[in-house]
Amino acid sequence: MLVVNRFRVPDDDDAAPGFREELEAALAVLSQQRGYADGRLGRNVDDPTLWVMVTRWKDVGSYRRALSSYDVKVGAVPLLSRAVDEPSAYESLDGQLNVAFPRELG
Repeated sequence: MLVVNRFRVPDDDDAAPGFREELEAALAVLSQQRGYADGRLGRNVDDPTLWVMVTRWKDVGSYRRALSSYDVKVGAVPLLSRAVDEPSAYESLDGQLNVAFPRELG
């Protein structure tokens, strides 16, 4: 699965370098979690106030368990909470897509 987190950061001399360090530190913490496959950081070429962190995970459970770990809560969640408020988890198109259906409770 893919997770795409986008961030808006003021484009000034003080904010951008500090944000890049925070982004790199958060990715480093996430990269130590079970189920993490890889990750990339980027900055939009047309709008330098828009940054992105894309991570790839074995499955949705791995990602959700990673978010629950103490290290991630301390080292990445504060940054992730500043992401643009939009859906961020995507399933890969290399298999059968998830199908929404009501679950039986009993």
